[in-house]
Amino acid sequence: MVMARTVWTGTGQVEHARSPEPDASWGLLFKTGGWSAVLLALLVLVPVALVFLAPVPPTEGAALLGYIAAHTGVYLTELVCFVGLAVPALVVFSAVALALKDANKTVAAMGGLFGIASEVIALALGGSPQSLHGGLVVLSNAYATAGRDADRARLVSAADALIAATNAVSWAGILTAAAILLLSSIMRHTSFFGPVLATIGIVAGAVGIVSEALRPVIGPAYMLYGLLLPTWFALVGWKLLHLDREIHQ
Repeated sequence: MVMARTVWTGTGQVEHARSPEPDASWGLLFKTGGWSAVLLALLVLVPVALVFLAPVPPTEGAALLGYIAAHTGVYLTELVCFVGLAVPALVVFSAVALALKDANKTVAAMGGLFGIASEVIALALGGSPQSLHGGLVVLSNAYATAGRDADRARLVSAADALIAATNAVSWAGILTAAAILLLSSIMRHTSFFGPVLATIGIVAGAVGIVSEALRPVIGPAYMLYGLLLPTWFALVGWKLLHLDREIHQ
């Protein structure tokens, strides 16, 4: 497979310069990464759609415990989607880093490392957006069956503590955005990703770092990053699948 890009010289002549080519031996990883990116985009869009189709979870202990009891299916769907997307993200970051290693080995390695580390942290901590935590489902069940006011008060206090933890600054989220920014910064040097996707990724990464760092205070403005994130992953998935087809031509 030969990948080239057109270069205009100062004399007006056209030269065809070879751009960095991905290692064809990683073709299966590129294909898997492509489908993983598509899956990840869907996992993000499902709970985002539920935000508009179902009541938004409250952020106060007693109200949230009652909400979970009344909307268990919606709450669990959002929780599983947000926590579960870390698994395909691991594959995507690995595939993109290896595809870009010949464009800039250092930046590709750092971007891949940041991305993988962020998803490992998210899986270990059950990272998710505000008011989503598996422990709250358990507390909601206990709250619904509690017979004494003192028991319910203790459960509400525990719920408030978990809500505060999920609403805090997410280092996993910051690392994810940093990985997107780093990897996208070297995409413009390749013909298979190109400058358009690179620009989208740079914007998404920069907005993501700010959004994750200020998540406790920016409120609905976080949705901008929430839309840029699946867009970048969906486009990366399409590029990786196209790259896999080119390798096997």
